[in-house]
Amino acid sequence: MLKRMFVSPDPGRLRLRSGLRAVLGIGLAVTVCGLAGHSLVAAITGGLAALLALFTVLDPTVRGQAVTTALLPVAGFPVLALAAALHDHPVARGAAFLAVMGLGVYARRWGPRGHSLGVFAFMAFFTAQFLHTLPGQLPELYSAVALSLLASSAVRFGLWCYERRRPVAAPAPAPGRGLARVTTRQALQATVGGVLALAAGQLLSEQRWYWAVGAAWWVFVNTASRGETLVRGFRRVLGTLIGLPVGLAVVVPLHGAAVPSAVVVALGVFGIFYTAPVSYTWMMLSVTVMAGALYGLLGVLDPALLLLRVTETAAGALGAALAVLLILPVTTHATTDAWIQRALRCVHACTAEAAARLAGSATADPAPRIAELEALLGRVRTSLAPLVHPLSPLRARRARARQVLALLDTCAREVRGLASVAADPEASHDARLAAACWRVEASVEALTAPDPARRADVPGVPSPAAAAGPALAHLHGLERALAELAAPLRSAPGAPLIGV
Repeated sequence: MLKRMFVSPDPGRLRLRSGLRAVLGIGLAVTVCGLAGHSLVAAITGGLAALLALFTVLDPTVRGQAVTTALLPVAGFPVLALAAALHDHPVARGAAFLAVMGLGVYARRWGPRGHSLGVFAFMAFFTAQFLHTLPGQLPELYSAVALSLLASSAVRFGLWCYERRRPVAAPAPAPGRGLARVTTRQALQATVGGVLALAAGQLLSEQRWYWAVGAAWWVFVNTASRGETLVRGFRRVLGTLIGLPVGLAVVVPLHGAAVPSAVVVALGVFGIFYTAPVSYTWMMLSVTVMAGALYGLLGVLDPALLLLRVTETAAGALGAALAVLLILPVTTHATTDAWIQRALRCVHACTAEAAARLAGSATADPAPRIAELEALLGRVRTSLAPLVHPLSPLRARRARARQVLALLDTCAREVRGLASVAADPEASHDARLAAACWRVEASVEALTAPDPARRADVPGVPSPAAAAGPALAHLHGLERALAELAAPLRSAPGAPLIGV
């Protein structure tokens, strides 16, 4: 976990930029709320809205991101009003919360925008429980959220829109024969998990029960299989557990002092954005410390509260785990193969674009494909996480999964190198490039063929001497990695990395 946090590459320093921009955008949002005369509760609500807008809005284009951000109040305001109206009606409140949870997951069928709006609606209900929102507070909270979204958008789309200068990687949708069926199944699982989490949360605390439901919700976010959900739940509990002593050491001594607590919140925000792509455990540590600082600002923090957060998180994760195990489970192998095949096809697309660029095409551009490949590899790592987890008892599968990840990383590295060579205006076309690209295409076709018999028919790799020149050297490395991928990817289902 430490190695992934401090050694993981940050191409283009995107994680660093994202973290710094989040601190700037959320800080501006809270400042604007303060200058408008809003209360501390309203400022916190606005800050959380800005955080969600920056964290969950991931449309593939800047214009799409702006539209989704503008639609967030449409999804959030009615839910916030519903939560406030049901504040004193526990049974109806719980039923409404679960309905919002199920619909929020179901909204994933509409892609990144549906996902963002679903998350924002759920968190609107959660925030109302977190801050004990009453109907009389709604006008102020609506104003704070609107101002915060405007402020954070001014930073994201105006002051520091680094996406305009580089291709944006669209979040890959869930694989499967029918996205509608997948999201329906996940919505049912999330709702059942929410029921279990709500019951357990109420037993632990009648005041902070919503923590368990929130934990169950976030365990389901960005997961597509039983194994992914179980691993995510484990990492959520682990991150919260590690964050407990950190919170005690850092937040409690502040006694709610405004300036140092705000600094801790800012560090927590940066940690969330910087670590999320590489370590869910570290992200949860940052969330726990930030939540502790917010409770300190509200004057309700004590060590027992932080301990309760750990137990409520464990209860929510357990509810989610039982739901994915018992309710229409989606196996890890059912999703792994689809993600790997999509990544391999993207490798070929990147290679073809780079080769066309080297051949003199003025329209060929491998950069967008490279960005897409990075996003797909992220999904492959998430899908394979249950198999490579240190606690996995399946040693053979763990070794194969690690081999596949290493070889796919090699493919990505060679493709990036090929793209950088193609970007050189002095690079010229070599007749051997066409033959090498054809062999790459044939390798990918063999690895992704629906017929298992064809998966073994991967072309051979030319000798290193044939790979003279930078472009051919990268292509040779790519061919070698694809040839080595044949062994783990064509394994029989009895002892497989993935199903064939």
